Amino acid sequence: MDKGKKRLAVLVGCNYPNTQHELHGCINDVVAMREVLLERFGFDPSHVELLTDALGSSVMPTGVNIKAALTKMVNLAEAGDVLFFHYSGHGTRIPSLKPGHPFRQDEAIVPCDFNLITDVDFKQLVNQLPKGASLTILSDSCHSGRLIDKEKEQIGPSTVKNTTPPPVSYRAKSIPMESILEHLTSLTNINTSDIGTHLLEYFGADASLKFRIPFLESDLFESLKPDEGILLSGCQANETSADMNAIEGGGKAYGAFSNAVQMVLKQNSGALSNREVVMMAREVLEAQGIEQHPCLYCSDGNADTTFLWQPEVEPY
Repeated sequence: MDKGKKRLAVLVGCNYPNTQHELHGCINDVVAMREVLLERFGFDPSHVELLTDALGSSVMPTGVNIKAALTKMVNLAEAGDVLFFHYSGHGTRIPSLKPGHPFRQDEAIVPCDFNLITDVDFKQLVNQLPKGASLTILSDSCHSGRLIDKEKEQIGPSTVKNTTPPPVSYRAKSIPMESILEHLTSLTNINTSDIGTHLLEYFGADASLKFRIPFLESDLFESLKPDEGILLSGCQANETSADMNAIEGGGKAYGAFSNAVQMVLKQNSGALSNREVVMMAREVLEAQGIEQHPCLYCSDGNADTTFLWQPEVEPY
């Protein structure tokens, strides 16, 4: 693939302030990543959209706003462009109706309004990429493995043996499905444990594609052919990701995976492959005593291509 003519990014940080699900490092994660994109990877500031739920944010990271930003980015893409989505916030797992699914649950991220964005939504975005463009997703959230539906595992539970470091204290970036159901029930007043019913009732056409066309899903997204979707996940689908508060983080709150990737990039000024970034991030987390195992899901060809197609190397 030719080097990207344009580099486009959407960065989303959700701290869920003043709620029982509050996190501390997610906005810091994406603000720091923005600087990395500008300084190391040559992104134009006007091509980097930042969505956070910080007090006073003009555009909140709701499900609708995140999907609109991602759709806009994909629609602007042309052959050779490099697209990047960094999400730091809560993830969750929802019951899967698909036969043969490894954990019998599917993965989703949790925007600030709980309008879940699922693995099917991300697969749809990848399917809409113009030929020759790529979309790299870095998801620092719980259960983020397999967040692009049907993407091939390159580094994960079935390909790499996990090590178990000594435990450290942190908050998991996960909201249990029971808590999401409780919240949505308070909005819809419907007595059902079916998550799709609540989301469709409250968000309507803005709900995830997974719930709007469940019976058509297999026809629309069955293709397993190699594509240009690249997922770097903070953990396996059955694991949690760590949010370190200022005390645990040595003075600054951060997401453990986002911080590990940024450390890897700062310590290695040369170009790194997607595979190298994930394996080195695993080593950083293990050394820090954080028990989560980042994964890589993409085509065989993209596993060893350069992370974000780094331009000519300059000191960083």
